[in-house]
Amino acid sequence: MGRLRPVPATHRTKHRRVLPVLVTLSLAITGCATRVENVLQPPQVAVATSDASRVNMLVATTRKSSDEPGRLYSGERGTAISLNNVSVSIPPDRNRKIGKVQWPSRVPPNPQKEFAVLEVGKVATEGQALAWFRKNRNAKRQVLIFVHGFNNTYADAVFRFAQIIHDSGTAAAPILFAWPSRARVFDYLYDKESANYSRRALEDLILQATRSPDVDDVTILAHSMGTWLAAEALRGVAMREKSIPAKIKNVILASPDIDIDVFRRQFIEMGPKRPHFAILTSTRDKALEVSGWLSGGVDRVGGADLRPYASVLEELGVSVIDTSVIQTKDPLGHNTFADSPEIVRLLGRRLAGQTLAGKEATFADRVGVAAANFAGSAARVAVAAPVSVISGEARDVLKRELSPSSGQLVDGQVSY
Repeated sequence: MGRLRPVPATHRTKHRRVLPVLVTLSLAITGCATRVENVLQPPQVAVATSDASRVNMLVATTRKSSDEPGRLYSGERGTAISLNNVSVSIPPDRNRKIGKVQWPSRVPPNPQKEFAVLEVGKVATEGQALAWFRKNRNAKRQVLIFVHGFNNTYADAVFRFAQIIHDSGTAAAPILFAWPSRARVFDYLYDKESANYSRRALEDLILQATRSPDVDDVTILAHSMGTWLAAEALRGVAMREKSIPAKIKNVILASPDIDIDVFRRQFIEMGPKRPHFAILTSTRDKALEVSGWLSGGVDRVGGADLRPYASVLEELGVSVIDTSVIQTKDPLGHNTFADSPEIVRLLGRRLAGQTLAGKEATFADRVGVAAANFAGSAARVAVAAPVSVISGEARDVLKRELSPSSGQLVDGQVSY
């Protein structure tokens, strides 16, 4: 078998850094073990209060249906795409904090203090799906598609998306894509394969939205492992349609759990007519540290410091928002996009096509945002970084690497 080679010092350092994170993950598992589950069964009598908010979403899922009341779908893989209309009640603002999902402590929940499911309906036909959209669309005919991340139950994804919709203040029609996650920390590889399993389904959902004459503007928001799925689906759409449909204006990748080399290939293969991308990163994201360790030590896009390349990425239609300095109650620093009041409001302004002003401008300066212009499809957020940080040669190399190859053979190699 040969001699055992010593572990490089850099790998030993990473290993020591990952161990405390695994301990934190274990504690998180213990904390979730006592949580009430099967909370998606609507009550027999109305529980909503007059001052509670309500979010109506369309949910498309590749999960297998569950026989347990209140669960709807398990974390196993289904053989079809299922559609449901889910209505969620959110407690009055005086009883909650922005960014927080108040999980039911019992069934039925207390709508004054907890999230509650009011209605679950099967969407059985295309006509019913169209009727749902026409009922929930805004004047701009906007759609927001959310792709959840690793370690999420169906209920986790529903409640988190309802919280994002409410706290961001967006009026876009909310569509959740729920892929099969077993919602267990140590099922990372199963979840990754489930995301792979769901690529075509998400492609179809995106194309159905863009082909509808009732939709003018599509934004895709994805988190964690869901960002890999979203990027793969967009790549697939580009290959099927020869380009990404113009109705897809913005793609927001929050804490993207994507191998940085893989993302370069995905970005190139989407073609030259790409939507604007906004990437939320943090060098303090402990979950992405573990992911990188599991994936052979390759940096994840969401955990890398992209600030030195911000100006070059901006030219390519990619904005970077570094959230490393944001304080969050999440011990892993992985859910800042939804937990942080500043960030979730920032997302709301982005979705509304508004410019930053007032407190948000101050916040933008604090996290290092040099300029912000959220108007229309030309939305831009550039992270401050001296242009001199990256040399002219390095800028040219980066732009070349993120641009389609000419396919020419040069010195025995074809650019890839």
